[in-house]
Amino acid sequence: MRRKVIAFLFIIMLLPGMVSADKTTQIDKLDQLSNEALQMVKLHRYEDAKKLLEYFSEQFVAVNGKERPFTMDELRIITVSHDDAVQAAVNTSMSHEERLNHATKFRLVMDAISSKYQPLWTEMEKPIMTVFGEVKEAAYRGNNENFHSHLNSFLSLYEVIYPSLKIDVDAEKVQKLNARINFIDHYRPQVLSQQASQQELAALENDLQTIFDELTEDETDPSLWWVIISTGSIIIITLSYVGWRKYKGDRARQKNRS
Repeated sequence: MRRKVIAFLFIIMLLPGMVSADKTTQIDKLDQLSNEALQMVKLHRYEDAKKLLEYFSEQFVAVNGKERPFTMDELRIITVSHDDAVQAAVNTSMSHEERLNHATKFRLVMDAISSKYQPLWTEMEKPIMTVFGEVKEAAYRGNNENFHSHLNSFLSLYEVIYPSLKIDVDAEKVQKLNARINFIDHYRPQVLSQQASQQELAALENDLQTIFDELTEDETDPSLWWVIISTGSIIIITLSYVGWRKYKGDRARQKNRS
């Protein structure tokens, strides 16, 4: 009996991992296709990237037709970023960096949809915050050329993660972020010359850092807590049952002796 109980507990402990390993959804497959297309662009194999993106489109239509797993906002974001990636694959007038940015943007969108924790776009924190730090420094020093150059670089990087932001971050926070960025971009001369306008730089930096921090917190998957609680309950019930059977057996033996 004890061996059966131990074997049963062992199976229960392994079951979550077995279920997780077998679970490969259609969205995961679409995410993988977006990654493969990005790798082709990185290697300058634009024709192969185009074919993968066309295949993605076919699979996307099939998945959405059957399961409809996407919200309307997600559908719109996926469609726009996919179209941009296709244009990057076929437009020979684009620089390799521009093509790479469009393909990366699409890849990050699909990852944001398929990932529940710490999406890939959060890995852009270091380059984005570094470039923005250079924007601030140039503004405070009144270095006109460096300010415009670094701000353009920042805007380019922000554009890459912007669609993913709209998926993972509260809409009100994204709107607030956009308002600050648009102000700084539109009123560049004032930001360079006026201290009051430069306060927007510090505020934007704080907002950006807060968003990255919120998405990169080390959280435990809630499903893991469910597994821990449910498995613990099963163990307690099983051991209680074993103890009760042992108690009944001891009582029966005592009666036989009497």
